[in-house]
Amino acid sequence: MRFVWISLLLLSLAVQAQTVKLLVQSSLLAGFQYHAGTVLWDELKVGDELTLVREPDNPHDGRAVRVEWRGIQLGYLPRAENEAVAAAMDHGERVAGRIAALVQHRNPWRRVRIEVFVVL
Repeated sequence: MRFVWISLLLLSLAVQAQTVKLLVQSSLLAGFQYHAGTVLWDELKVGDELTLVREPDNPHDGRAVRVEWRGIQLGYLPRAENEAVAAAMDHGERVAGRIAALVQHRNPWRRVRIEVFVVL
């Protein structure tokens, strides 16, 4: 009986360890020049995980989704593209982000491309 219990526990842990991430958005990062991105530029790497934080009380955008790298704000999902992700977050869906591209561009709106995933 103990062997069966241990086998079930290991199977459960293996299933929990597997996650599926569905790409739902690829966007340029908004507001990069107003936050810590320029200071952190040399530390940012393609593939780095990003945290998405919902800001429903944001006075400029009720659907605002803040983008953080290691707990430091880099910017926001663009206002014109944040509705679906904000709605998913409001419904309790897990979302994740990562840096998809970094480009040395004089226009700060074109420097960072991020990808957003729904975690299943």
